[in-house]
Amino acid sequence: MPHRSAYPRCLAVAAALLLSGAAQAQSDAQVYESAIAESARLCPGHSKERTTPGVRAVAVGALRVLAQRNYTMCPDRRLDAATPAVWYGQAGVFAWNPEAPGAAQLIAKQVDAMTRKEEFPAETLVWKADGSPVTGATVPMFEPRPRPAGSY
Repeated sequence: MPHRSAYPRCLAVAAALLLSGAAQAQSDAQVYESAIAESARLCPGHSKERTTPGVRAVAVGALRVLAQRNYTMCPDRRLDAATPAVWYGQAGVFAWNPEAPGAAQLIAKQVDAMTRKEEFPAETLVWKADGSPVTGATVPMFEPRPRPAGSY
């Protein structure tokens, strides 16, 4: 039996392990469903048909990073086909035009790259359909879905 003074340390280690495991406790399917549910809560352009392909194109590990940081993925049909993918740094939102060919794969590639580097700049980043960055492009401002009265 360990000495009594070892118990607090053991409890602290056990609690830390338990808490770190809780963040990873969601199954992969639950991570995808949570990301889609967050999109439904925040994104004005959300529909299951528009959101699901973009979210499902992203690796589950990258989605876990987004969830830890409270970042969201939003379909946005206002983005044009020439610049179909955007990172709204101030809002913490990745957006893509779900009607632009290849846009879901493009945003998935950008999410993957940014989560691997753990670099999420505060400014807005815009990408062309070929994946190259655009400077000086004008894109619609991100506006979250209005919240019902009393939910503030």
